[in-house]
Amino acid sequence: MTDSNSTFTPRKSSTTEHVLTLPNQQLRYRAIASWQTLYEREKPAAEMFHVAYLAESSEVRPLTVVVNGGPGAASAYLHMGAIGPQRIQFGEQGRLPKPPVRLTDNAESWLSFSDLVFIDPIGTGFSRSVPTEKAAEKSGEKPEGDTDEPKEIKFWEVERDLNSIGEFIQRFLSQHKRWLSPIFIAGESYGGFRVARLARKLQQEFGVGLSGSILISPALEFSLLAGSDYNVTTWATLLPSLAASAAHHDRATWAGQPGDLQAHLQAAEQFAHKTLIPLLAIGAAYPEADRQLAYEQLAGLIGLPLSVVKQQGGRISFETFARELLRDRQRIVGLYDASIIGIDPFPDRPLYEGSDPTLDGLDRLFTGAINSHLRDTLGVETDLTYHLLNFEVFKAWKFDIKGDFKQGFVGAIDDLRVGMTLNPFMQVYITHGFFDLVTPYFSSNYLANLMKLDPEIRSNLTLKHYQGGHMFYAWDASRQEWFGEMQKFYQGAIT
Repeated sequence: MTDSNSTFTPRKSSTTEHVLTLPNQQLRYRAIASWQTLYEREKPAAEMFHVAYLAESSEVRPLTVVVNGGPGAASAYLHMGAIGPQRIQFGEQGRLPKPPVRLTDNAESWLSFSDLVFIDPIGTGFSRSVPTEKAAEKSGEKPEGDTDEPKEIKFWEVERDLNSIGEFIQRFLSQHKRWLSPIFIAGESYGGFRVARLARKLQQEFGVGLSGSILISPALEFSLLAGSDYNVTTWATLLPSLAASAAHHDRATWAGQPGDLQAHLQAAEQFAHKTLIPLLAIGAAYPEADRQLAYEQLAGLIGLPLSVVKQQGGRISFETFARELLRDRQRIVGLYDASIIGIDPFPDRPLYEGSDPTLDGLDRLFTGAINSHLRDTLGVETDLTYHLLNFEVFKAWKFDIKGDFKQGFVGAIDDLRVGMTLNPFMQVYITHGFFDLVTPYFSSNYLANLMKLDPEIRSNLTLKHYQGGHMFYAWDASRQEWFGEMQKFYQGAIT
C-alpha cells in the first residue's frame, strides 16, 4: 500500500528449481513467480504477476513473452494448455476429460528452444493495481479511489494496456539482463491483437527489437467480428469455418471425397469470394434464380437446412449455426471449437439459452491447473483469487477510437504492417484452428491478402492453421505439429 506518508512493499516472489523430462534430454530450469511493479509519475501504480521459466544454458537463449486475450483473460490458457513445462491432459481431439484435472510434463513445451515469460494483465490472474490511501481533506468525503468502479479500471483500455505490457517488458529485460536476447512475443485471441499492436509499439516507443511475433487465434480487425445487413465481409470470412465444422460432423455435402477437409475448405473459400460476397453486396438486385442456387450451395457447404439459409438470407451467424447444425439430435456445437458437442438443456425453446460447451466447459480445467501449479509446484503464497477470465474487465474495456468523430472499429493490421517495415528481419506467424467460429481463420487469410506487403518482407509472414478450435493445441496431433513448426520458425528467425 502507498500514500504520501507510507512506503510501498512489493509482494513476495517465489523461485524454484525444476527438471523437464523431454524425449532427448533432461532440461534444468528455474521458475520465477513474481509481481513486477508498474509506475505512474514514478509512483507504484500496479503489480503485474508473471511466471518466468529460464533454462540452464551457457548460451544466450531466445526469450518469449506470452499473453492471452479476452480482454480479461489471464495467461493460464497458453501457460497450462500448450507452451509451459507442464500442461493439462485433454481428452481425445481436445474433448473435456473427467474431473479432477490432471497435469503432465509437456513434451511440446517451447522451453526446449526459448525461455518463457507468461504475464497476466492488470485485473487478471494475480495482477492488481496498487490502491491509494489518501485521507479525505473534508469531513465526510470519500477517500480518493473509494468509488464504485474497480481500482484497476484505468488499465482497462487499449493504449494503457499496451503501455503496461511495454513497461513490463522493459523492466524485465533490465532486471534479468536480457536486452541482447532474441525477443519474441506471442498472444492468443485478443492477445493476438495485442501482439500485432506491440509489433510496432515495442520497437517504436520502448526500444525493444523483435525477432518474431506469434499471433494465435487472433482478433485483428474488430469490424470483421460484427456482422450486419451492411457489412458483408463478416459473413464471408466466417463461412469456411462453418463449412469445416459441418464436414467434421459429416453434415456437409462434401466438396470432393468424404474426409478430404482441405478440398472442402478450398471450395468454401472460393464460394465466399466468388459467390457469397457478390450475393450479399448486390442485395435485392441479385438475380433471383442465381440467389436460390447460391442458397442451395451454401446449405450444402455448411450442413444447415435450406429453409434456415433462406430465412437468414445467407447471413449465417455462429450462434445460429451452433444451434441448428445438430438440432435434430438435441445437441449444440461449441462456439470456440465447433468440433465439441454439448447437450442442449432447453431443446424446446426458440433460442439457445445454455452455456458454451467449450469456453465455459474449460473453466474448471484451467482454474484447477493454474492454481495447483502456482501454489503447489511453484510455491506462490498469496490470499489473492486467481482471475482466470475476469468478465468485469471484459465489460468495462474501452476501445478508444482515433479521429475526430470517434466512430468505427479498432484494428491492429496497420500497426503490424508498420512493425514489419520498421524491422524487415522480424518474422510473423499467424495461426488458427479450423473449427473456431469466434476468430475464424479465413479472417486472417483475408487480411493478409490486403496488407500490400512489399515483396522484400512478404516472405516474413507465415499463415498456418490446424485441426481444432480456438485452442487447437488441445488436440494432441495439432499441438505436436505446431510444436515442430515453431521450432523451425524460431530457428529461422534467429539464424
